[in-house]
Amino acid sequence: MKEKCKRVWPWYLLAVVLVVADQLVKLWVRSAMALGETRPFIPYFIELYHLQNTGGAFSVLSEQTWLLTALSAAATVLLAVCLWGDYVTTNAFSRLCLTCVLAGAAGNLIDRAAFGAVTDMFNFTFIRFGVFNVADMWVVGGVIGYCAYLFYVQFKSSKKDKEPTDEADH
Repeated sequence: MKEKCKRVWPWYLLAVVLVVADQLVKLWVRSAMALGETRPFIPYFIELYHLQNTGGAFSVLSEQTWLLTALSAAATVLLAVCLWGDYVTTNAFSRLCLTCVLAGAAGNLIDRAAFGAVTDMFNFTFIRFGVFNVADMWVVGGVIGYCAYLFYVQFKSSKKDKEPTDEADH
């Protein structure tokens, strides 16, 4: 048990740091920008746009905050348990990916529970896309990284299966 704590606590600590970063950006947006206000961020690429989203990604399940809060809470607990038990991770990279998804889920859970909506602020100016926040970036980055990790493991495994064995050479 003590060994497991030593191995896992840095990942939980990283998750806390990522959640704090997300919450600080959201706090700044809520305090410095009026709802619906836009400001340039990276010209011709991304603007800051203060939005309160009562739905999930792309406003799916809008006004279903109670359901999304429950799903976010369940996902946060499940991800924390998976990280603790090493159920879906085998190395530092997979743990990092899971930690990012955990932090994103927890960051948006905090908003839903505290404000009834998630504070979003990043809006691409060159394409019509959903407005998103730092927690969303953690989730998307973690999921993409974890999928890449799974593809790599699968590729490595299938390549190993195709290698001839010594017995086949005789």
